[in-house]
Amino acid sequence: MRNAPAESATRETVWNAPGMPALLLMTATGFSGFAVLLPTAPLWAVHGGADAAGAGSVNAVLMLCTVLAQTLVPTAIRRVGWRTTLACGMVLLGVPALLHLLTAQLGVVLTLAAVRGLGFGVLTVCGAGAVAELVEPARRGQAIGAYGLAIAGPQFILVSTAPWAAQNLGFGVVFAIGTLPLLGVVPALRLARRLDGRPAGAESAPDRVAVPDRRAVYLPLLRPMLLLLGVTTAGGALITFAPQMSGDSTATMGGLLLLTGTAAVSRWRFGALADRYGTEPFRWPLVIVTAAGLTLTAWAVATPEATAPVPLLAGMALVGVSYGGLQNLTLVDAFAAVDNRSSGVASAVWNIGFDGGTGVGALLVGYLATGASFSLAFLATAALCLATLPLAFAGRRDTAPRRSTG
Repeated sequence: MRNAPAESATRETVWNAPGMPALLLMTATGFSGFAVLLPTAPLWAVHGGADAAGAGSVNAVLMLCTVLAQTLVPTAIRRVGWRTTLACGMVLLGVPALLHLLTAQLGVVLTLAAVRGLGFGVLTVCGAGAVAELVEPARRGQAIGAYGLAIAGPQFILVSTAPWAAQNLGFGVVFAIGTLPLLGVVPALRLARRLDGRPAGAESAPDRVAVPDRRAVYLPLLRPMLLLLGVTTAGGALITFAPQMSGDSTATMGGLLLLTGTAAVSRWRFGALADRYGTEPFRWPLVIVTAAGLTLTAWAVATPEATAPVPLLAGMALVGVSYGGLQNLTLVDAFAAVDNRSSGVASAVWNIGFDGGTGVGALLVGYLATGASFSLAFLATAALCLATLPLAFAGRRDTAPRRSTG
């Protein structure tokens, strides 16, 4: 009997900490609906007659509206609570999926992307913010890793297989899967009951930060946000255009599997590494890995009709490692840069970097590919990633290693 408390403490991990199972289930269903449409909504627009620039604008609009929503989410939580905010977000993300069946006309696809973006903005800020509320700082890297796996797992399965499913099983199957966020309303409400029950002083919306302190809160977050923007520009571009940049459908599917699979493992495992060693030893190598992966990919698709499969697979795998790893490390950096009262601000700013980069990647590569080639577009994206390298060395005091026995 004397060992019961110790055994109970041992049994509690970041996976089963109070509120975490509901958060992970909500995240998995929400990101499933998001992931399945990320490569196929642009493909649906091409099916309706859009060119590469038009296809790229689909995810650019999605991410623009995501970012706009993210700036408002902390205020929405403060004013209407987690319950209403989360429920509205999941509905906005899931309902538009089936409406794609009405038409593939670009204007309609863009409108539906805008609505999905609003819902996705709610899901991303609330999800990352909830991690900071549910788990203590000493285990936050591991919690971010678990949260990241709930995101990356659906992406691994659905981003890579969705284009194949659309072309072989029909777009209707894909759009039906896109409604999965509606199933996430139930765990979202369970999560909201726990978060809405917190003491009022625990809220972390930016409105609670005194106006003179706003600059002190936001400035330290710019470095992780911009560093994240670089790698998500790369990831967003590859996910958006993988079905179009290569004439080898097998290599394309394999590349997407490697990109999303390595990202899933990397985002999960870098959490424990960040808790033990801090983030600095890993940031700059991952930036270089991103540029190297994009360069290999550019070489592979220099002639789309004769895609080089080995460089394509290797390039997308390398980008996947950095794509997942830097997501984890920059979120740890963002939470470490602010106090607990401002974790909602950190979540919003980090997500703006993530989704802003995804939108920039879709738009930049789409327009460069239309005017020149996908190969040139990926080389330009590699240069953009390398431009963020100085940020990987900056701010070393933000994330000292946190020793934990938990």
